[in-house]
Amino acid sequence: MASVDPRDPLSLRSDAPLLDGYLSYLDSDPAPFHVPGHKADSGLLGAITEGDVAVYGGVDTIDGRHNRLPEAESRAAKLWGADWCRFSVGGSTHGNQALALAAARPGDTVVISRTLHRSALLALVLVGLRPVWVRPDVDPRVGLPVGVSAETVREALTCTPQARAVFVTEPSYVGTSAVLTEHARLAHEHGIPLIVDQAWGAHYGFHPAVPPHALAQGADAMVTSAHKALLAYSQAALVLARTERLNPDRLQRGFDATNTTSPAGTIAGSIDAVRALMEREGSARLDAVITLADRIREPLRALEGLIVLDRSFLPGINVDPTKVVLALSGTGADGLLIQEDLLVDGIEVELADRDTIVATVTMGDTDRSVERFSRSFAASLNRRRGRPRSVRPLIAWTIDAQVVMRPRDAFFAAHETVAAEQAVGRVSAELICPYPPGIPVLAPGELITAEAMEGLQEAMAIGTNIRYAADPSLDTVQVVSD
Repeated sequence: MASVDPRDPLSLRSDAPLLDGYLSYLDSDPAPFHVPGHKADSGLLGAITEGDVAVYGGVDTIDGRHNRLPEAESRAAKLWGADWCRFSVGGSTHGNQALALAAARPGDTVVISRTLHRSALLALVLVGLRPVWVRPDVDPRVGLPVGVSAETVREALTCTPQARAVFVTEPSYVGTSAVLTEHARLAHEHGIPLIVDQAWGAHYGFHPAVPPHALAQGADAMVTSAHKALLAYSQAALVLARTERLNPDRLQRGFDATNTTSPAGTIAGSIDAVRALMEREGSARLDAVITLADRIREPLRALEGLIVLDRSFLPGINVDPTKVVLALSGTGADGLLIQEDLLVDGIEVELADRDTIVATVTMGDTDRSVERFSRSFAASLNRRRGRPRSVRPLIAWTIDAQVVMRPRDAFFAAHETVAAEQAVGRVSAELICPYPPGIPVLAPGELITAEAMEGLQEAMAIGTNIRYAADPSLDTVQVVSD
Protein backbone atom coordinates (compact mmCIF):
# COMPACT_ATOMS: atom_id res chain seq x y z
CA MET A 1 0.00 0.00 0.00
CA ALA A 2 1.32 3.44 -0.86
CA SER A 3 2.51 5.57 2.03
CA VAL A 4 0.00 8.12 3.31
CA ASP A 5 1.21 11.70 3.57
CA PRO A 6 -0.80 13.33 6.38
CA ARG A 7 -0.03 16.70 4.78
CA ASP A 8 -2.04 15.55 1.75
CA PRO A 9 -5.59 14.83 2.97
CA LEU A 10 -6.60 13.71 -0.50
CA SER A 11 -4.66 10.49 0.10
CA LEU A 12 -6.98 9.61 3.00
CA ARG A 13 -10.39 10.73 1.79
CA SER A 14 -11.31 7.53 -0.04
CA ASP A 15 -11.35 5.75 3.33
CA ALA A 16 -12.66 8.60 5.48
CA PRO A 17 -16.29 9.57 4.76
CA LEU A 18 -16.34 12.61 7.04
CA LEU A 19 -13.06 13.92 5.69
CA ASP A 20 -14.33 13.37 2.16
CA GLY A 21 -17.53 15.27 2.94
CA TYR A 22 -15.56 18.12 4.48
CA LEU A 23 -13.17 18.46 1.55
CA SER A 24 -16.02 18.12 -0.96
CA TYR A 25 -17.79 21.04 0.69
CA LEU A 26 -14.68 23.20 0.53
CA ASP A 27 -14.24 22.30 -3.14
CA SER A 28 -17.82 23.25 -4.01
CA ASP A 29 -19.44 26.65 -4.51
CA PRO A 30 -22.05 26.53 -1.72
CA ALA A 31 -24.78 29.09 -1.10
CA PRO A 32 -25.78 28.20 2.47
CA PHE A 33 -29.01 29.53 3.97
CA HIS A 34 -28.43 27.86 7.34
CA VAL A 35 -26.04 28.22 10.25
CA PRO A 36 -23.24 28.96 10.95
CA GLY A 37 -24.03 32.58 10.44
CA HIS A 38 -20.67 33.57 9.03
CA LYS A 39 -21.55 31.63 5.83
CA ALA A 40 -17.81 30.89 5.39
CA ASP A 41 -17.20 34.58 4.69
CA SER A 42 -14.01 35.70 6.38
CA GLY A 43 -14.51 39.34 5.46
CA LEU A 44 -15.65 40.49 8.88
CA LEU A 45 -13.73 38.28 11.30
CA GLY A 46 -10.78 37.28 9.17
CA ALA A 47 -9.14 33.89 8.96
CA ILE A 48 -10.65 32.63 12.23
CA THR A 49 -13.79 31.41 10.42
CA GLU A 50 -12.02 29.96 7.40
CA GLY A 51 -12.57 26.22 7.13
CA ASP A 52 -15.34 26.22 9.75
CA VAL A 53 -17.79 23.70 8.33
CA ALA A 54 -20.63 22.11 10.29
CA VAL A 55 -21.30 18.37 10.20
CA TYR A 56 -24.96 19.02 9.34
CA GLY A 57 -25.29 21.55 6.55
CA GLY A 58 -21.74 21.11 5.33
CA VAL A 59 -20.04 17.75 5.70
CA ASP A 60 -23.51 16.20 5.35
CA THR A 61 -26.96 17.60 4.67
CA ILE A 62 -28.96 19.21 7.46
CA ASP A 63 -30.93 15.98 7.89
CA GLY A 64 -27.80 13.79 7.67
CA ARG A 65 -29.17 11.78 4.76
CA HIS A 66 -25.74 10.54 3.67
CA ASN A 67 -25.03 8.97 7.09
CA ARG A 68 -21.42 10.05 6.93
CA LEU A 69 -21.02 10.44 10.69
CA PRO A 70 -22.49 7.00 11.60
CA GLU A 71 -20.36 5.40 8.89
CA ALA A 72 -17.19 7.04 10.21
CA GLU A 73 -18.02 6.04 13.79
CA SER A 74 -18.68 2.46 12.68
CA ARG A 75 -15.23 2.27 11.10
CA ALA A 76 -13.62 3.56 14.28
CA ALA A 77 -15.51 1.03 16.40
CA LYS A 78 -14.19 -1.78 14.21
CA LEU A 79 -10.62 -0.49 14.43
CA TRP A 80 -10.64 -0.32 18.22
CA GLY A 81 -12.62 -3.51 18.69
CA ALA A 82 -15.69 -1.79 20.16
CA ASP A 83 -19.41 -2.45 19.76
CA TRP A 84 -20.28 1.24 19.99
CA CYS A 85 -18.45 4.44 19.13
CA ARG A 86 -19.23 8.14 18.98
CA PHE A 87 -17.09 11.07 17.91
CA SER A 88 -17.03 13.90 20.44
CA VAL A 89 -16.31 17.49 19.51
CA GLY A 90 -16.31 18.31 23.23
CA GLY A 91 -13.12 16.43 24.04
CA SER A 92 -12.56 13.73 26.62
CA THR A 93 -14.37 16.02 29.05
CA HIS A 94 -17.62 15.25 27.24
CA GLY A 95 -16.70 11.58 26.94
CA ASN A 96 -16.10 11.14 30.66
CA GLN A 97 -19.44 12.71 31.47
CA ALA A 98 -21.25 10.57 28.89
CA LEU A 99 -19.79 7.34 30.27
CA ALA A 100 -20.70 8.28 33.84
CA LEU A 101 -24.28 8.93 32.74
CA ALA A 102 -24.35 5.54 31.02
CA ALA A 103 -22.76 3.46 33.77
CA ALA A 104 -24.65 4.37 36.93
CA ARG A 105 -27.65 6.08 38.48
CA PRO A 106 -27.95 8.93 41.01
CA GLY A 107 -26.90 7.73 44.44
CA ASP A 108 -24.76 4.85 43.17
CA THR A 109 -21.23 4.26 44.45
CA VAL A 110 -18.28 3.94 42.07
CA VAL A 111 -14.63 3.09 42.62
CA ILE A 112 -12.58 5.81 40.96
CA SER A 113 -8.89 6.65 40.77
CA ARG A 114 -7.63 9.88 42.28
CA THR A 115 -5.67 10.55 39.10
CA LEU A 116 -8.94 11.54 37.50
CA HIS A 117 -9.29 14.53 35.23
CA ARG A 118 -11.43 17.41 36.46
CA SER A 119 -14.09 16.40 33.93
CA ALA A 120 -14.55 13.02 35.62
CA LEU A 121 -15.08 14.71 38.96
CA LEU A 122 -17.72 16.95 37.43
CA ALA A 123 -19.32 13.82 35.98
CA LEU A 124 -19.79 12.64 39.58
CA VAL A 125 -21.60 15.90 40.26
CA LEU A 126 -23.67 15.61 37.10
CA VAL A 127 -24.86 12.07 37.83
CA GLY A 128 -24.93 12.28 41.62
CA LEU A 129 -22.46 9.45 42.29
CA ARG A 130 -20.63 8.70 45.51
CA PRO A 131 -16.89 8.12 44.93
CA VAL A 132 -14.68 5.59 46.66
CA TRP A 133 -11.24 6.92 45.84
CA VAL A 134 -8.25 4.75 45.01
CA ARG A 135 -4.81 6.29 44.88
CA PRO A 136 -2.02 5.52 42.42
CA ASP A 137 1.25 4.01 43.55
CA VAL A 138 4.01 6.63 43.56
CA ASP A 139 7.65 5.89 42.76
CA PRO A 140 9.64 7.43 45.64
CA ARG A 141 12.68 8.11 43.47
CA VAL A 142 10.86 10.64 41.29
CA GLY A 143 7.65 11.35 43.20
CA LEU A 144 5.46 10.48 40.21
CA PRO A 145 2.46 8.14 39.87
CA VAL A 146 2.96 4.77 38.22
CA GLY A 147 -0.66 3.66 38.04
CA VAL A 148 -3.38 2.33 40.32
CA SER A 149 -2.47 -1.22 41.26
CA ALA A 150 -4.85 -4.15 40.84
CA GLU A 151 -4.45 -4.91 44.54
CA THR A 152 -5.72 -1.43 45.41
CA VAL A 153 -8.77 -1.98 43.19
CA ARG A 154 -9.32 -5.41 44.77
CA GLU A 155 -9.34 -3.93 48.27
CA ALA A 156 -11.76 -1.18 47.24
CA LEU A 157 -14.19 -3.64 45.67
CA THR A 158 -13.99 -5.94 48.68
CA CYS A 159 -14.86 -3.04 50.98
CA THR A 160 -17.48 -1.65 48.58
CA PRO A 161 -19.52 -4.55 47.20
CA GLN A 162 -22.27 -2.12 46.16
CA ALA A 163 -20.01 -0.38 43.61
CA ARG A 164 -21.58 -0.06 40.17
CA ALA A 165 -18.41 0.63 38.13
CA VAL A 166 -14.66 1.08 38.33
CA PHE A 167 -13.26 4.25 36.73
CA VAL A 168 -9.51 4.65 36.24
CA THR A 169 -7.38 7.20 34.44
CA GLU A 170 -4.63 5.43 32.54
CA PRO A 171 -2.16 6.56 31.32
CA SER A 172 -1.40 9.34 33.75
CA TYR A 173 -0.39 12.84 32.77
CA VAL A 174 3.24 11.67 32.86
CA GLY A 175 2.64 8.67 30.58
CA THR A 176 2.75 5.90 33.20
CA SER A 177 0.02 3.30 33.67
CA ALA A 178 -0.69 -0.02 35.29
CA VAL A 179 -1.42 -3.09 33.20
CA LEU A 180 -5.25 -3.18 33.18
CA THR A 181 -6.03 -6.83 32.49
CA GLU A 182 -6.31 -7.69 36.18
CA HIS A 183 -8.36 -4.57 36.89
CA ALA A 184 -10.84 -5.71 34.23
CA ARG A 185 -10.99 -9.23 35.65
CA LEU A 186 -11.69 -7.91 39.15
CA ALA A 187 -14.44 -5.57 37.96
CA HIS A 188 -16.04 -8.34 35.91
CA GLU A 189 -15.96 -10.75 38.86
CA HIS A 190 -18.13 -8.18 40.64
CA GLY A 191 -20.40 -7.95 37.60
CA ILE A 192 -19.53 -4.31 36.87
CA PRO A 193 -17.74 -2.51 34.03
CA LEU A 194 -14.21 -1.12 33.96
CA ILE A 195 -14.23 2.34 32.39
CA VAL A 196 -10.97 4.01 31.43
CA ASP A 197 -10.18 7.65 30.80
CA GLN A 198 -7.41 7.08 28.26
CA ALA A 199 -7.31 10.67 27.06
CA TRP A 200 -3.53 10.54 26.68
CA GLY A 201 -3.50 7.14 24.96
CA ALA A 202 -5.15 7.51 21.55
CA HIS A 203 -2.01 5.99 20.03
CA TYR A 204 -2.06 2.96 22.32
CA GLY A 205 -2.37 -0.36 20.54
CA PHE A 206 -0.84 0.75 17.26
CA HIS A 207 2.82 -0.15 17.87
CA PRO A 208 4.54 -2.99 19.76
CA ALA A 209 6.51 -0.53 21.92
CA VAL A 210 3.31 1.24 22.99
CA PRO A 211 0.92 -0.33 25.53
CA PRO A 212 -2.30 -1.96 24.27
CA HIS A 213 -5.34 0.29 24.43
CA ALA A 214 -7.79 -0.14 27.28
CA LEU A 215 -10.37 -2.21 25.38
CA ALA A 216 -7.63 -4.63 24.30
CA GLN A 217 -6.79 -5.05 27.99
CA GLY A 218 -10.37 -5.99 28.85
CA ALA A 219 -11.96 -2.64 29.69
CA ASP A 220 -15.63 -2.14 28.86
CA ALA A 221 -15.34 1.47 27.75
CA MET A 222 -12.76 4.14 27.14
CA VAL A 223 -12.57 7.76 26.14
CA THR A 224 -9.52 9.02 24.28
CA SER A 225 -8.45 12.38 22.90
CA ALA A 226 -7.56 12.26 19.23
CA HIS A 227 -5.93 15.70 19.48
CA LYS A 228 -3.38 14.92 22.21
CA ALA A 229 -1.10 12.17 20.94
CA LEU A 230 -2.53 12.12 17.41
CA LEU A 231 -3.13 14.80 14.78
CA ALA A 232 -6.81 15.70 15.14
CA TYR A 233 -8.24 19.15 15.71
CA SER A 234 -8.46 20.47 19.29
CA GLN A 235 -11.45 19.06 21.24
CA ALA A 236 -11.49 15.88 19.14
CA ALA A 237 -12.21 12.69 21.10
CA LEU A 238 -13.61 9.20 20.69
CA VAL A 239 -15.90 7.40 23.12
CA LEU A 240 -15.78 3.62 22.63
CA ALA A 241 -17.53 0.80 24.45
CA ARG A 242 -18.40 -2.86 24.49
CA THR A 243 -22.00 -3.51 25.39
CA GLU A 244 -21.88 -6.72 27.40
CA ARG A 245 -22.00 -4.73 30.66
CA LEU A 246 -23.05 -1.32 29.35
CA ASN A 247 -26.48 -0.76 27.82
CA PRO A 248 -26.16 0.71 24.31
CA ASP A 249 -29.32 2.78 24.73
CA ARG A 250 -27.93 4.31 27.94
CA LEU A 251 -24.64 4.96 26.19
CA GLN A 252 -26.46 6.76 23.42
CA ARG A 253 -28.60 8.81 25.79
CA GLY A 254 -25.63 9.62 28.00
CA PHE A 255 -23.62 10.83 25.04
CA ASP A 256 -26.45 12.90 23.61
CA ALA A 257 -27.34 14.43 26.97
CA THR A 258 -24.13 16.46 27.08
CA ASN A 259 -23.37 16.67 23.35
CA THR A 260 -23.84 19.72 21.17
CA THR A 261 -26.54 19.52 18.51
CA SER A 262 -24.25 21.53 16.20
CA PRO A 263 -21.05 19.47 15.94
CA ALA A 264 -18.17 21.07 14.08
CA GLY A 265 -17.33 19.21 10.90
CA THR A 266 -13.77 20.44 11.16
CA ILE A 267 -13.28 18.52 14.40
CA ALA A 268 -15.32 15.45 13.47
CA GLY A 269 -13.69 15.19 10.06
CA SER A 270 -10.25 15.33 11.63
CA ILE A 271 -11.13 12.36 13.87
CA ASP A 272 -12.14 10.39 10.81
CA ALA A 273 -8.92 11.35 9.03
CA VAL A 274 -6.79 10.32 12.01
CA ARG A 275 -8.61 6.99 12.24
CA ALA A 276 -7.90 6.31 8.57
CA LEU A 277 -4.25 7.26 8.96
CA MET A 278 -3.72 5.04 12.02
CA GLU A 279 -5.54 2.13 10.40
CA ARG A 280 -3.38 2.33 7.30
CA GLU A 281 0.03 2.89 8.80
CA GLY A 282 -0.17 3.72 12.49
CA SER A 283 2.73 1.46 13.40
CA ALA A 284 5.12 3.04 10.90
CA ARG A 285 4.11 6.54 11.93
CA LEU A 286 4.59 5.75 15.61
CA ASP A 287 7.93 4.12 14.89
CA ALA A 288 9.11 7.49 13.60
CA VAL A 289 7.66 9.30 16.64
CA ILE A 290 9.38 6.95 19.09
CA THR A 291 12.66 7.42 17.23
CA LEU A 292 12.32 11.19 17.61
CA ALA A 293 11.54 10.87 21.32
CA ASP A 294 14.58 8.62 21.76
CA ARG A 295 16.70 11.27 20.06
CA ILE A 296 15.75 13.62 22.89
CA ARG A 297 16.24 11.06 25.65
CA GLU A 298 19.58 9.55 24.66
CA PRO A 299 21.85 12.62 24.95
CA LEU A 300 20.05 13.78 28.09
CA ARG A 301 20.87 10.53 29.91
CA ALA A 302 24.47 11.74 30.13
CA LEU A 303 23.52 14.84 32.14
CA GLU A 304 24.58 14.36 35.75
CA GLY A 305 21.75 13.88 38.23
CA LEU A 306 18.99 13.85 35.60
CA ILE A 307 16.61 10.88 35.57
CA VAL A 308 15.01 10.04 32.24
CA LEU A 309 11.94 7.86 32.78
CA ASP A 310 11.52 4.76 30.63
CA ARG A 311 10.67 1.08 30.95
CA SER A 312 14.13 0.20 32.23
CA PHE A 313 13.68 2.65 35.10
CA LEU A 314 10.13 1.45 35.80
CA PRO A 315 10.05 -2.30 35.08
CA GLY A 316 6.57 -3.82 35.13
CA ILE A 317 4.93 -0.44 34.48
CA ASN A 318 3.55 0.67 31.13
CA VAL A 319 5.53 3.73 30.06
CA ASP A 320 4.54 5.79 27.03
CA PRO A 321 7.65 5.99 24.82
CA THR A 322 6.36 9.12 23.07
CA LYS A 323 6.52 11.19 26.27
CA VAL A 324 9.85 12.52 27.45
CA VAL A 325 9.66 12.66 31.26
CA LEU A 326 12.63 14.27 33.01
CA ALA A 327 13.06 14.17 36.80
CA LEU A 328 15.19 17.07 38.04
CA SER A 329 15.69 16.71 41.81
CA GLY A 330 19.11 15.11 41.44
CA THR A 331 20.33 18.10 39.42
CA GLY A 332 19.14 20.72 41.91
CA ALA A 333 17.59 22.66 39.04
CA ASP A 334 14.11 24.16 39.33
CA GLY A 335 11.84 23.01 36.51
CA LEU A 336 9.85 26.24 36.61
CA LEU A 337 13.01 28.24 35.90
CA ILE A 338 13.90 25.84 33.10
CA GLN A 339 10.42 26.39 31.73
CA GLU A 340 11.08 30.14 31.65
CA ASP A 341 14.26 29.57 29.66
CA LEU A 342 12.47 27.28 27.24
CA LEU A 343 9.71 29.84 26.70
CA VAL A 344 12.32 32.47 25.84
CA ASP A 345 13.51 30.04 23.16
CA GLY A 346 9.94 29.63 21.88
CA ILE A 347 9.50 26.14 23.39
CA GLU A 348 6.53 25.28 25.59
CA VAL A 349 6.34 21.89 27.30
CA GLU A 350 3.32 19.89 28.37
CA LEU A 351 4.18 19.96 32.07
CA ALA A 352 6.67 21.81 34.21
CA ASP A 353 6.93 21.90 37.98
CA ARG A 354 9.89 22.17 40.32
CA ASP A 355 10.91 18.53 39.97
CA THR A 356 9.62 17.46 36.55
CA ILE A 357 9.56 18.43 32.89
CA VAL A 358 7.34 16.53 30.44
CA ALA A 359 7.60 17.00 26.68
CA THR A 360 5.10 15.33 24.36
CA VAL A 361 6.41 14.12 21.00
CA THR A 362 3.95 13.43 18.18
CA MET A 363 3.69 12.98 14.43
CA GLY A 364 3.75 16.77 14.23
CA ASP A 365 7.39 16.87 15.36
CA THR A 366 10.48 16.91 13.19
CA ASP A 367 14.22 16.38 13.52
CA ARG A 368 14.59 20.12 13.91
CA SER A 369 12.01 20.46 16.69
CA VAL A 370 13.47 17.68 18.85
CA GLU A 371 17.03 18.91 18.35
CA ARG A 372 15.88 22.40 19.32
CA PHE A 373 14.31 21.08 22.52
CA SER A 374 17.32 18.95 23.49
CA ARG A 375 19.76 21.79 22.95
CA SER A 376 17.69 24.38 24.81
CA PHE A 377 16.88 22.05 27.72
CA ALA A 378 20.49 20.93 28.24
CA ALA A 379 21.75 24.51 28.18
CA SER A 380 19.14 25.64 30.67
CA LEU A 381 19.71 22.69 33.00
CA ASN A 382 23.43 23.40 33.16
CA ARG A 383 22.76 27.07 33.93
CA ARG A 384 20.18 26.28 36.60
CA ARG A 385 22.00 23.50 38.46
CA GLY A 386 22.02 23.59 42.24
CA ARG A 387 22.35 21.34 45.22
CA PRO A 388 20.53 18.01 44.74
CA ARG A 389 17.37 17.81 46.80
CA SER A 390 15.18 15.04 48.13
CA VAL A 391 11.97 14.22 46.28
CA ARG A 392 8.64 15.07 47.82
CA PRO A 393 5.64 13.95 45.79
CA LEU A 394 3.08 16.59 44.97
CA ILE A 395 0.15 16.32 47.37
CA ALA A 396 -2.20 15.68 44.45
CA TRP A 397 -0.62 12.21 44.06
CA THR A 398 -0.78 11.27 47.76
CA ILE A 399 -3.85 12.91 49.32
CA ASP A 400 -6.23 10.68 51.27
CA ALA A 401 -9.55 12.32 50.46
CA GLN A 402 -12.23 12.11 53.15
CA VAL A 403 -15.65 12.19 51.48
CA VAL A 404 -18.35 13.41 53.85
CA MET A 405 -20.95 14.49 51.26
CA ARG A 406 -21.71 13.42 47.73
CA PRO A 407 -19.97 15.83 45.33
CA ARG A 408 -23.36 16.72 43.85
CA ASP A 409 -24.85 17.61 47.27
CA ALA A 410 -21.88 19.81 48.11
CA PHE A 411 -21.92 21.43 44.67
CA PHE A 412 -25.53 22.57 45.13
CA ALA A 413 -25.34 23.28 48.87
CA ALA A 414 -25.35 26.77 50.30
CA HIS A 415 -21.76 27.88 50.78
CA GLU A 416 -19.74 30.64 52.36
CA THR A 417 -16.25 32.04 51.97
CA VAL A 418 -13.91 31.78 54.94
CA ALA A 419 -10.26 32.56 55.61
CA ALA A 420 -7.95 29.66 54.81
CA GLU A 421 -7.00 29.13 58.44
CA GLN A 422 -10.67 28.78 59.32
CA ALA A 423 -11.39 26.27 56.55
CA VAL A 424 -9.73 23.25 58.21
CA GLY A 425 -12.43 20.93 59.53
CA ARG A 426 -15.07 22.32 57.15
CA VAL A 427 -16.45 20.69 54.00
CA SER A 428 -15.14 21.99 50.67
CA ALA A 429 -17.70 23.49 48.32
CA GLU A 430 -15.21 23.86 45.49
CA LEU A 431 -12.59 22.10 43.42
CA ILE A 432 -8.95 22.98 44.15
CA CYS A 433 -6.11 21.60 42.02
CA PRO A 434 -2.41 22.30 41.69
CA TYR A 435 -1.78 22.88 38.00
CA PRO A 436 0.01 21.03 36.60
CA PRO A 437 -1.14 18.26 36.83
CA GLY A 438 -4.71 19.43 37.50
CA ILE A 439 -5.47 16.52 39.86
CA PRO A 440 -7.77 17.52 42.75
CA VAL A 441 -6.42 17.98 46.25
CA LEU A 442 -9.86 19.08 47.43
CA ALA A 443 -13.20 18.42 45.75
CA PRO A 444 -16.78 19.36 46.62
CA GLY A 445 -17.98 17.29 49.57
CA GLU A 446 -14.54 16.51 51.01
CA LEU A 447 -13.28 17.37 54.47
CA ILE A 448 -10.67 20.12 54.39
CA THR A 449 -7.78 18.73 56.40
CA ALA A 450 -4.64 20.42 57.68
CA GLU A 451 -2.66 18.05 55.41
CA ALA A 452 -4.53 19.24 52.33
CA MET A 453 -4.12 22.93 53.11
CA GLU A 454 -0.44 22.55 54.00
CA GLY A 455 0.17 20.58 50.82
CA LEU A 456 -1.51 23.24 48.69
CA GLN A 457 0.50 25.98 50.38
CA GLU A 458 3.72 24.03 49.79
CA ALA A 459 2.82 23.60 46.13
CA MET A 460 2.26 27.33 45.82
CA ALA A 461 5.55 28.05 47.61
CA ILE A 462 7.52 26.19 44.93
CA GLY A 463 5.75 28.04 42.16
CA THR A 464 2.85 25.72 41.26
CA ASN A 465 -0.33 27.48 40.15
CA ILE A 466 -3.68 26.73 41.77
CA ARG A 467 -6.62 26.28 39.40
CA TYR A 468 -10.41 26.15 39.65
CA ALA A 469 -10.52 27.66 43.16
CA ALA A 470 -12.59 30.81 43.52
CA ASP A 471 -9.52 32.41 45.15
CA PRO A 472 -6.36 31.02 43.49
CA SER A 473 -4.22 32.70 46.17
CA LEU A 474 -5.94 30.43 48.72
CA ASP A 475 -6.25 33.29 51.17
CA THR A 476 -9.90 32.23 51.29
CA VAL A 477 -11.76 29.00 50.60
CA GLN A 478 -15.41 28.29 49.79
CA VAL A 479 -16.98 25.84 52.25
CA VAL A 480 -20.41 24.30 52.71
CA SER A 481 -22.47 26.39 55.11
CA ASP A 482 -23.13 24.75 58.48
